[in-house]
Formats: sequence, C-alpha cells, structure tokens
Amino acid sequence: MKLVTYEVRNKIRLGIFQKGMVYDLKDSYELIFGKRDIFPNDMVSLLEGGDEALDEVRKLEEKLEEWEARLREQRTAYRENEVRLHAPIPRPRKNIVCLGVNYAEHAEETKHDVPKFPVFFTKPPTVVIGPYDPIVLPKSSKMIDYEAELAFVFGRKSKNIPEEKALDYVAGYTVMNDVTARDLQRNHQQWFKGKGLDTFGPMGPYLVTKDEIPDPHRLRLTTTLNGRIMQDSNTRNLIFKIPALVSILSADMTIEQGDIVSTGTPSGVGNARQPPIYLKAGDLVEVEVEGIGVLRNRVVSKE
Repeated sequence: MKLVTYEVRNKIRLGIFQKGMVYDLKDSYELIFGKRDIFPNDMVSLLEGGDEALDEVRKLEEKLEEWEARLREQRTAYRENEVRLHAPIPRPRKNIVCLGVNYAEHAEETKHDVPKFPVFFTKPPTVVIGPYDPIVLPKSSKMIDYEAELAFVFGRKSKNIPEEKALDYVAGYTVMNDVTARDLQRNHQQWFKGKGLDTFGPMGPYLVTKDEIPDPHRLRLTTTLNGRIMQDSNTRNLIFKIPALVSILSADMTIEQGDIVSTGTPSGVGNARQPPIYLKAGDLVEVEVEGIGVLRNRVVSKE
C-alpha cells in the first residue's frame, strides 16, 4: 500500500494512494463498511494501531477500485492534483536518524575512510517538508547541497532487536532528500546544524508498506538537478544494510512507531564535484527511489 498524509479544503487527512487517486481513509471506510472513526488522523497513531489497523486499511484498499465512482461522487476520493500531499509524517515526534558515509563511493568522493560502524547523526523534526514543497535557501549559508536517500519507518516499539528479525519492525519506506549546508557542516564540526535548517528534509510522497518492497536493497536511487542526473546508484551498495542498522540502533535504546531512519546518500553530491555545484534559486531538485516515488522540490530564496 501507498499511505499518504494529504490536505484538502484546509484539513489534514490520511489516505491511500492508488492509480493516481487519493482515497480518504476515514470517509471511504465509513461509506463502504458503514463504520465510523475506525482510523486516527495522523500516520504515527495509525502505526501505533499495529497489524490490526493496517489489516483494516488493506481491507479498504481491496474495495477502492470497484467503489471509485461512488467515492468520487461523495468527495472521499480525489485525483492527486486535487490535493496537497504532505510528508507521510509531517512532524515526527523525534529527531530523524540519518546515516553518514554509508556508501563506499560517497566515502571515497568525500575523502572519508569507510566506517567500521554506522555513523549516526540526526535532523530535527522541523526540517520536514512535503514532496513538492519549496526548499528555502537560508541566509546563513551559500553552499546548499542535495542528498538522495532511502528512508524507513518503524512500525513497532521495541529495543534490542536481533538482525534476523529486524524487518519485522519496519512499517515501510519513503524517500528523503538530506539537504545540507556544507559550510555550516564543516564550520561546526558536527552535522546537526548544517543539516538541521528549516525545509532541509523533503520527504514522501508516500509511505510504501514493506509488503510492496520485497527487497529494499535492490532499489535504484537518483537525483536530478534541472534535468541533469547528478546521483545514480542502488541501495545494494549500502555499507550497512537495514537489518544491521535496526539491530545496532535499537541496542539498549527504545525505538517507537513512526521513528524514521534515513540510510545515507551515494556519490555525486554537489560539494564533491569540480567545480562544486550548489543549489540556487530556481533550481528543480528531483530525488527518486525506485518503487517508492519522486520528490520534486523547487529551490527558492528566503523572503
């Protein structure tokens, strides 16, 4: 399933994306099954409902195609261009966990040693914007870069998760652009500030449940800048794969439903090019992960 957080008539709602259509979870379920208030209003609460809640969503998904005309008539289904898609989790409850130098070719281009252990850092929840929202250039930096990444979202609360059971705790996958101010990253010698500015976390467009992604380590990911491919790799090249990341991260540390981990970027970042290429007003950045979706974010100047 492709789950979405969307806005219509100034209200934030949960929905299912299917064949170019967004179906409202609550209203569509009520119309088809006659039951009210089955689903919550936000993605994290839905994940907290566990397998039982997702089973009800799947039950609804199976009926959508045959009910499409009626659902559109009752305004519980919309074409994608009739709504505004937000990030699947517009305001995470915690900082987003990110991975540095998790592709060998990116370690090489940035002159880092290949790490022996995962390099974790975080981005604050306030970075998150939707899949088509603008990236705003900050006043504090002139060296803004893109980073295409596969992110995964936890669906169960736990800790000390064994590697062989790690994917049981993953709810699904989404796309993230780990936008970075390279000068701030360098100046502060720690990545939180350079990666934590407002609008520096485009995410979405969907939360694709793990049953639709048989192997998250066989996905092409790309960044296109103004139509030019800048990054082109595959998640098979991750140094630390998702099961290892889950196990290591959860060791003696509780993870919860809705926690987000972004798995790192491959080579091709602007800062490593000669000469460097940094984002400027008017640029269009498109980040795609195969089977999940595309972020399309225009770069704008700060007002």
